[in-house]
Amino acid sequence: MKTMTCRQLGGACSKEFHAQTFQKIAELSREHGMEMYKAGDEAHLKAMEEMSELMKHPEKMKEWMDLKKKEFDEIQDD
Repeated sequence: MKTMTCRQLGGACSKEFHAQTFQKIAELSREHGMEMYKAGDEAHLKAMEEMSELMKHPEKMKEWMDLKKKEFDEIQDD
């Protein structure tokens, strides 16, 4: 099991996500993002806006995702 925070995954807080795979940790992060969106959390809304800009550039988004996956892979198991 590995741990990454919301902030490490492009979010705005220190909430921790725990998962065996990068795909699962990304899914947990997205779910948290949706909760924060529904709650109208300003810091998370700003982070989502920044991610939306990144998503407009597929090459940059792929680079970002590859970097985050590499970061996940390098984390020691809890």
